[in-house]
Amino acid sequence: MSPDSKTRTRKGGGTTRRRVLLVGAAGLAATAAGRRYLQNDEAGLRAEVFIAKQADYQGDISGTVLRGLREIGVDEAATKGKRILLKPNLVEPHPERTHVNTHPLFVRAVAEAFLRLGAAVVAVGEGQGHRRDSLLVLEDSGLLEVLQEDSLRFHDLNVDELKMVPNAGDHTQFKSLSFPGLFDSYDWIVSLPKMKTHHWAGATLSMKNLFGVMPGIVYGWPKTALHLQGIENSVVDIYATLQPHLAIVDGIVGMEGDGPIMGTAKQAGVIVVGRNFPAVDATCARIMGLRPETIPYLNIASGQLGPIRNANIKQLGEPYEAVRTDFELVGDIPAHQQLRLATS
Repeated sequence: MSPDSKTRTRKGGGTTRRRVLLVGAAGLAATAAGRRYLQNDEAGLRAEVFIAKQADYQGDISGTVLRGLREIGVDEAATKGKRILLKPNLVEPHPERTHVNTHPLFVRAVAEAFLRLGAAVVAVGEGQGHRRDSLLVLEDSGLLEVLQEDSLRFHDLNVDELKMVPNAGDHTQFKSLSFPGLFDSYDWIVSLPKMKTHHWAGATLSMKNLFGVMPGIVYGWPKTALHLQGIENSVVDIYATLQPHLAIVDGIVGMEGDGPIMGTAKQAGVIVVGRNFPAVDATCARIMGLRPETIPYLNIASGQLGPIRNANIKQLGEPYEAVRTDFELVGDIPAHQQLRLATS
């Protein structure tokens, strides 16, 4: 139940796992910065993405999410009796830095929306990449209180029993991918990312959030084996193989600058909902003032897993231009170069 032996990290020797990860990621980022991005063939690929304004976490988030789900065809008939697993982003919780993670009130609101649509069960799962103490992560993020008050079950995806699935993406050297076995007991997996820039990936949204479904007992902390295969390659393989069902993006307060941990809070005031993750993430990128095709995993996914061209995405609710708010980029971070979307 481990990745291909070629990708295992050694604990001995003169090079630490962290050093290998940092050196490898730095090289990948530099390569990405100098890459020539191609426009892939998206013939026949179309997707719908819903955008709504949401000023803060005190408003009717559940109502906004419910409206978005219905707009993309997720109604009572589709949801009744479903068992749904929500996957928030809890990368590095800190009580005083709430913009690092999916807000606990956002998780609560999404759970409420699905229950109002007739879902049989709504639970939460995460396999955070940094701290191994899941209880500490839940406490520091503020999510533990919501889980307890709302009687929502939490699954630690880092240590669950495993199932191996053939790699449907074929962009990494992994012949198969190991997922938590509990996924078989849920009908839908829903990604609840935070809208953030990213030091190595350019941006982290619904697709990159899927790193947290990969068990740490297999892929290491912070998912070292996936980083060593290339973030963009791993992101695409995970999405292609897992085929999650929905993305609901917490863009109320995001993170700009040196994300996904060290950046600063960015008031974006939006919620984004969709079925096709490349289309959702491309739309989020435009809201952030970023060019989707220069985000490496979206460039790979384009034409294979979904559309990222604006012309191929039917936007429901608000047009992205009406809610665009440019996220700060860091000039000396290679992955941030070439990202800025032109102002029309």
